[in-house]
Amino acid sequence: MLRRLSSMIAPHARWAALALTLAASASCKPAAPTREPCPAVPVTERTCGIASGTPAAMVPDSLRTMECRADFEAMASTPLDATLPGARSVKVVYDTTTGNLYFQNSTRFQIHYRFASARLSGNGMPVVPPLSQFNTTEYFTPDRRFLLGAITHYEQPDVWALEVAPYDTMSSTMMTTLFNAVKSAAYFGPTLTFHPTSDAVTTESSALQSPICVATTDDIYARTDYQPLTLGHTVGRLRFLTAAQLATTHVSYEDIVVLDQAPNDISVVRGLITQTFQTPLSHINVLSQNRRTPNMGLRGAMTNAQLRALEGRLVDLTVGALAWTVREATAAEADAWWTANRPTPVTLPALDLARTGLVNIRDVTPEPAAMQTLRGNIREAVRAFGGKCAHYSILARTDGVNARPAFCVPVFYYDQFMQANGVYDRITALQADATFRTDPAVREARLSELQQQIVNGAVDGALQDLLRAKISAEFPAGKIRFRTSTNSEDLDGFPCAGCYDSHTGNPADWNNLLQAIKKTWASAWSYRTYEERSYYGVDHRSVGMALLVHYNFPDEEANGVAVTSNIFDPSGLDPAFYVNVQQGGDIEVVAPPPGVQSDQFLYYFSQPGQPVTYLARSSIIPAGQSVLSAAQIRELGQALAAIHTRFSPAYGPASGNTGWYAMDVEFKFDDDGQGGTPRLFVKQARPYPGRGM
Repeated sequence: MLRRLSSMIAPHARWAALALTLAASASCKPAAPTREPCPAVPVTERTCGIASGTPAAMVPDSLRTMECRADFEAMASTPLDATLPGARSVKVVYDTTTGNLYFQNSTRFQIHYRFASARLSGNGMPVVPPLSQFNTTEYFTPDRRFLLGAITHYEQPDVWALEVAPYDTMSSTMMTTLFNAVKSAAYFGPTLTFHPTSDAVTTESSALQSPICVATTDDIYARTDYQPLTLGHTVGRLRFLTAAQLATTHVSYEDIVVLDQAPNDISVVRGLITQTFQTPLSHINVLSQNRRTPNMGLRGAMTNAQLRALEGRLVDLTVGALAWTVREATAAEADAWWTANRPTPVTLPALDLARTGLVNIRDVTPEPAAMQTLRGNIREAVRAFGGKCAHYSILARTDGVNARPAFCVPVFYYDQFMQANGVYDRITALQADATFRTDPAVREARLSELQQQIVNGAVDGALQDLLRAKISAEFPAGKIRFRTSTNSEDLDGFPCAGCYDSHTGNPADWNNLLQAIKKTWASAWSYRTYEERSYYGVDHRSVGMALLVHYNFPDEEANGVAVTSNIFDPSGLDPAFYVNVQQGGDIEVVAPPPGVQSDQFLYYFSQPGQPVTYLARSSIIPAGQSVLSAAQIRELGQALAAIHTRFSPAYGPASGNTGWYAMDVEFKFDDDGQGGTPRLFVKQARPYPGRGM
C-alpha cells in the first residue's frame, strides 16, 4: 500500500485535475438522457460576506453562505496542479445532524477532517472521531454524519461544479441533498452543475433528481483552450512548423516551436506549444520535463493572432498554471537569459570495463550488505551494465512482479567493438571538423554515416560464442530483444528519455541477430541523441551501452506505462496510480500516431473498493470498452504497489527522501503465444523525473 488509510483524504481540487488529458465532447447535459439540456442562467452577486482587503489571516474558517466572487476567492485553495488552468476550489461540509452547510477555508484547512475536527466537534455537537475512523464513516458508510464535497470553478469554460471524491460511495439521494444545499446558499447556485469524478460516481449520479445538471469531464475539457504541462519561463525565437516538417527541418536550442500536433520526438528547443493537447506521460512531455523547458497545449495555436504576430522574432514566454503570456524580447535579453540558464555540464558515471561475460540479470545489482545502500549499488551497477539492466535486476527479484528472464551484455563489449572497428577514431575526427560542429545538416549527415559504419562493423568472435551458448541453452525458441542500457539514462540531471533505440533479432538467422545488436549500439549516435548530449555538455566518448537481453513480445494483448504515485497530486494526500495503456499492436502509448489516444486512468489502489477514474478511453477499441479488465487492473495495481515499495530504499521515503516520489513503470499483458488469459509482464522501472506538470 502507498499510504495507510489514515492519510487518504483527497483535497478536492485534485479531482478536477483529471480533466485535461481527455478527448472532448458536448456541453453541460442533464443526468437523465431524456431531459433537456440546462439553459445558461445569469448569476447575480450579492453583498459579500468578507470585506474587501481582509488579510488572509483574518479570513474566517468558514462561511455559511457564498455571496460573491470575492468570498469564493478568499476561501478557495490555490490550484494544486497545472492541468486545469483557472480551476479553484472550496471544500464544503454538510452536517446532517443540524442541516448546516459550511464553505470551508480551504487554504487554512487542506482536508475536510481538519476543519470538521477543529470546528464541528464537541461543545454540544457530536465528537468527530480520529482520522482513520472519519475516513471510513464519512466516505463509505450510508449513515455518515457529514456529506463532503468541493465547489470547483473552471475559469475558461466558466463552469461551477459540485464534486465528490472519486471513491466516495455517497448515494444519489445524498448527492441531491448536498447539491441543493450548496445551490441555495451560493450566488452561483442557478448555474451549479454536478461533475462526476469516477465511473462509480457517474453511475450513481444517473439517478440524481431533476433539475440537477451533470457536466462530464469531457464537457469541461471541450470548453478549455489552454493546457499547461511543463511550467516555466523561457526566451527563444518563435517558429511555426508542422510535426511532419520536423523530419526534414532542423530546430535549435534557441527556438520556441509552435506545432500543429504533438510530435513523437524533437531535438532540444527552448519551449514547445502544440495545437493538439498532450497526455502527461507522452514522450514529448517527458522530454520537456527532463529538459526543464516549458511545454503547453493551445487550441488554435497555428492561427493564434498573438503568436503569429511574433513569428520569427525573439520572445519571452511564460507557461503558468493559470495562464500563458508572451511578449517580444530583445537580443540582449535573449543572450542574457541563455547565458544564465545554460545547463550545468553533466559528467556521466565512469565506465567499468572490468566486467566481462554474460551476466544473469538477477546478479547485476546485488542487495545491499552492511555499509551499502540500494541506491549506491544501483549507481555502481550502472557503470558496467547501464541503467536499464541495473533496475531490471531489482525487478527480477521483487516479489509479486513478473519480469521476463533476461541477461546483460556489459558495456565492455560495446567499448571493445567501437575500438576494434575504428569508430572512436572516426568520432574524434568528426569532432575536430569545424563544419561538423557548426552546421546541423552536415552533423546529421555525418552521424548517419557513422551509424552505418557501426552497423557494417564486425562483432568480436568470442562475444558471438558466448551469445550462441547462452541463447541456445536458455532462450531456445523465439526472437530476442536487445534493449539499450547505458550510463547516460535515468540519471539525476540527465534522464535522456527516449535517446536510444532497441532492436529485435532472430537467433535462427545469426546475421539478423548481429544486425540487431549493432543497430542498438548505433542508436547511441543518432542526431537527436548527439544534440541532447551536446546541450548538456556531456563528453560523447564517455557513453557506454550495455544490452538487456530477453525474449521479444511479438504480439502482446496490451502495452502501457504507469506512475506509482498520482502525478496530479504533489501533496500526497490523494494517492493513486496513474496509468496509460493501449490495446496490443504497433501503437506505442507514449508516442502514438496522430489522433490516437490510449486508456488513461487513476487507480485508487489503496482505497476501499479501489475505484478507477478514467481520464480518457482508447480510440482504437469499441466505445464503452476498456483495454484492461477489472482483474487485470487489480493485477497491475499489486505489481505497482510492490515496485513502489521495493525501490523506496533507493529513491523514496525509505532512502530519506521527504519529497514526492514515484517509479515510472513499463508493462505488457501477454499470453506468450499460449492462448488463455494474458499475464502481466513488467518491462522496466525507473525513477520518475517529475509530476507531469
